[in-house]
Amino acid sequence: MEKKLFDILKERGYVKDLTHEKEIIELINGEPFTFYLGIDPTADSLHIGHFFALTMFRWLQDFGHRGIILVGGATALVGDPTGKSDMRKMLSKEEVAHNKAEVKELVKRFVRTDGDNPAIIVDNADWICDKSYVDFMRDIGVHFNVNSMLNAECYKKRLATGGLTFLEMGYMLMQAFDFVHLNKEFDCRLQIGGSDQWGNILAGVDLSRKIGFSEGKKIDPLFGFVCPLLLKADGEKMGKTATGTLWVSREKTSAFEFFQAWINSFDEDVERSLAFFTRMEMNEIRELCNKDIREAKKILAFEVTKLVHGEEEAIKAKQTAEELFSNKASSENMPSINLDKEKLGINILDLLVETKIVKSKSEARRLIEQNGISLNQKKINSLEKNITKEDLMDNSIILQKGKKVFLKVIFK
Repeated sequence: MEKKLFDILKERGYVKDLTHEKEIIELINGEPFTFYLGIDPTADSLHIGHFFALTMFRWLQDFGHRGIILVGGATALVGDPTGKSDMRKMLSKEEVAHNKAEVKELVKRFVRTDGDNPAIIVDNADWICDKSYVDFMRDIGVHFNVNSMLNAECYKKRLATGGLTFLEMGYMLMQAFDFVHLNKEFDCRLQIGGSDQWGNILAGVDLSRKIGFSEGKKIDPLFGFVCPLLLKADGEKMGKTATGTLWVSREKTSAFEFFQAWINSFDEDVERSLAFFTRMEMNEIRELCNKDIREAKKILAFEVTKLVHGEEEAIKAKQTAEELFSNKASSENMPSINLDKEKLGINILDLLVETKIVKSKSEARRLIEQNGISLNQKKINSLEKNITKEDLMDNSIILQKGKKVFLKVIFK
């Protein structure tokens, strides 16, 4: 007997919270309906958290449901305060326009936008930016109770750590309005996202009900479905590399660095990651992880890198990793960083911090004392080591932290 879609999503770990459990299960397992996922273009790439949400989007799409990707050209100008201890850096309209273009192209790599059941890509700037402030507040703001908003988890943390700007308070109203607008224009019934968006999604569900009541109309309820945040076994957010965020754009994270991030997964995270990022059967995943966790990590790294960067780049990344660990390394596909040649003479502690291989000098000092740092495949045993011309190979050096983190530093 073929599994129902909701059962698949639940077994693979996608289900965190549902606004209306019975109705959502019937909706997802039933006839085609319209749903949406919102992405704010706050950077010119997607990160692994976005990619995770897009895998859920693709499951729904593959089962025949109609998907909308909302790229938040308006909401990105405000900035979601959820999970932030300080106000986000405000982006210019030009920065948001650039980011939107990049994000739209990246999205097309992961969801179908042509052929059978294509996803629609929309921009909330098209219906928010031309709306006057007074009209927006009269039409939308009137339905929001400030006391209720301040009790939402997305605002509580900020209020406890220094306050919230009026600008950021408006973010919830804008996202709620998005849901109502998409319901009106496309008969969109369900919003999906990460669990950090729960409060904003509830606001949209509630806004639709209140508008219907105020207009004396019976409106079919809207629904929200959130998946868990991608957290590692140690409680930290998944999606970090030795040098920063794990991006899906190869210009920001190389295929090799992306591959290595998955190879370096905690053992406890591998089964869940295979469930999220591959279409392997769950019994096959469990058997593999119980039998050979190292092989499971290799499969995870290769399959996710193939999805994001393509099979050719995944093969190159795998080969580079194997060569590095057999000391037959070619640095061609290794992650790299450029430094001004005037930096020659820099102390190893300063270099490790500047290249973000470590977070602090104290961490660098501890790793060197524990023989955890190598330069050109030779252990560093002195805290006084400075990088000189004699260390260069084709104007570059190779730094290594532990057994799995490599970085090529090019002096230009």
